[in-house]
Amino acid sequence: MSASAGRAPGRVNLIGEHTDYNDGFVMPCAIGYYTEVTVQARADDRVVLAKPHDDRAIKYAEGVVLELRRAGVAVGGIDIEAGGDLPIGAGLSSSASFEVAVALGALGIAGAEIDRVALARICQRAEHEHVGIRSGIMDQYAVLFGERDRAILLDTETLQHRYLPVPRSARIVICNTMVKHELAAGEYNKRREQCEAAVLALRQWYPILTSLRHVSLDELLRHEAELDPVLFRRARHVVTENARVLEAAKALEGRDLAQFGALMNASHDSLRDDYEVSAEELDTMVGIARGCDGVYGARMTGGGFGGCTVNLLAAASADAFRERIAREYRVATGIVPSLYDGTPVDGATSG
Repeated sequence: MSASAGRAPGRVNLIGEHTDYNDGFVMPCAIGYYTEVTVQARADDRVVLAKPHDDRAIKYAEGVVLELRRAGVAVGGIDIEAGGDLPIGAGLSSSASFEVAVALGALGIAGAEIDRVALARICQRAEHEHVGIRSGIMDQYAVLFGERDRAILLDTETLQHRYLPVPRSARIVICNTMVKHELAAGEYNKRREQCEAAVLALRQWYPILTSLRHVSLDELLRHEAELDPVLFRRARHVVTENARVLEAAKALEGRDLAQFGALMNASHDSLRDDYEVSAEELDTMVGIARGCDGVYGARMTGGGFGGCTVNLLAAASADAFRERIAREYRVATGIVPSLYDGTPVDGATSG
């Protein structure tokens, strides 16, 4: 095939932040904003991207193609044209969406198929090896496995998942602070290193420990005084966040939106205080949301240091919420936010 296309949604994570690279639990859903690419075969082996939508986009594209080749896919050079309506740099996984769209387009050119779990891993490796961001697999997985009106409960250690229904009586609204602080990428990798250091420290008492996924809160608290205070706080966030995700799954299955929202609130507080990845603008936006009628819960979502919040609210309150949060955030910060519909949608497609 000389031409092919890929279309991949963004994602929002309802709860379970910074747990995916710790073999933990996450609860994302795909959202209805897309990266769309058209791929044309070239006579050489180069990867050429017309009008890059991001300075690092060519690295993502080249990385995906190289990893596909390493996986045995006979894909040659390609020209890529990219577009779509998924915001860049908002914490809605525009990079994973782009990677998956390019991968599906390239597979179409090669006339090849790859299992979607394997494809998620390929796209993750492209980000690790060619861009230098040591992301977990949640973003690529959510982009590929999204399902309409359902969230995904994903175990990132086993890569097993199940779907959870999002009640039609609820709305997911994403609010973009329009701020992204420069330290985000470096601090992301630093947090991962701190988690790995916490695991090494805890092996004094738990020699076979492989990740923070396998530490209980009681076990962690038992050694609080002996651990570096920063490493302890990082570990406490991950351990408690994993527990919150599992409790949130029970709440969603039981249609207990108030409990789900309370867990979202606790997640944000932990990210702010123990993991230290929030920002003044995120805290301001979350504070406004929590004061709005009909809001069950509000938290930052994504890597942090800016980007978006995710809010779960009663459907009947959605219009008033959008108006109020836009107005009050603008008054508080001088910034006009962007708001997005977080209704879950189906995952990526090729054509």
